[in-house]
Amino acid sequence: MSSLQNKSLVSINDYTPEELIQILDIAESFEKKMPAGLLEDKVISTLFYEPSTRTRLSFESAVNRLGGHIVGFSEAANSSVTKGETLKDTVLTVSNYSDLIVIRHPVEGSARYASEIAPVPVVNAGDGANQHPTQTLLDLYSIRKTQGTLDGLNIFMVGDLKYGRTVHSLLIALSEFNTTFNFISPEELRVPEGYKLILEKKGLKYYEHTDFTEIISRADIVYMTRVQRERFSDPLEYEKVKNIYILRKSMLENTKENMRILHPLPRVNEIDTSVDSSPKAYYFQQALNGVYVRQAIIASILGLV
Repeated sequence: MSSLQNKSLVSINDYTPEELIQILDIAESFEKKMPAGLLEDKVISTLFYEPSTRTRLSFESAVNRLGGHIVGFSEAANSSVTKGETLKDTVLTVSNYSDLIVIRHPVEGSARYASEIAPVPVVNAGDGANQHPTQTLLDLYSIRKTQGTLDGLNIFMVGDLKYGRTVHSLLIALSEFNTTFNFISPEELRVPEGYKLILEKKGLKYYEHTDFTEIISRADIVYMTRVQRERFSDPLEYEKVKNIYILRKSMLENTKENMRILHPLPRVNEIDTSVDSSPKAYYFQQALNGVYVRQAIIASILGLV
């Protein structure tokens, strides 16, 4: 039995570094040759309490391409939540119809709670500003695919580093490798102290900046993020920082040959469309990688690989 069978994925910490690499290896094999029919007779439920395009459709594509079946809802308004049903009751009910549940919820800790009460495995597709582990795994896959390694890289994280759950999960995962971090953000959106403490305990170097124009030449990966309007209670605070970083094609002139630009998407203004034509732009291929990685996660948890 695989060590991942029936093992929920709520936080990136739930899997060991060896298990993370195992997922990446399986995803790589699926990209080379997709095993059609692997999920035949399997039903995956997607409970999306928050809007999603890439994550939800990526999961649906992953399941459909392996011959599985998808049930669920794409926003809370389309569910019995509008009638007052609790998360507990929804999860317990949907578990009866499913082999695995994928959940996205605006409240931090909701996915962990779901995994503790559900009789089937649960995969966290994002809980508030907390974590987004499947995005992290596809990010790791994209980094390894473009750099040939996860070790010894200089990672630039740019934008919303306070509320960005994709940044938080990726930082934790990359802290298992010999990573140097450069955090670029306004003072209001700096990486929370707890995450910096993790890096300090592991003896990893990190640097904080408010601009990256002069130092981008050092980067192996530039991980751009959107400043998320929905995480701000004060609209004026959002307006103050929303367009603070915009990556333009002219900024790539003196960057490393191997440097690649990642973004969890959706993009707003933080990457100018002129960058799309650069061979260093990798964010759309990164989104495609999500299909292979999510297939690997589901197949591993269901004990099919």
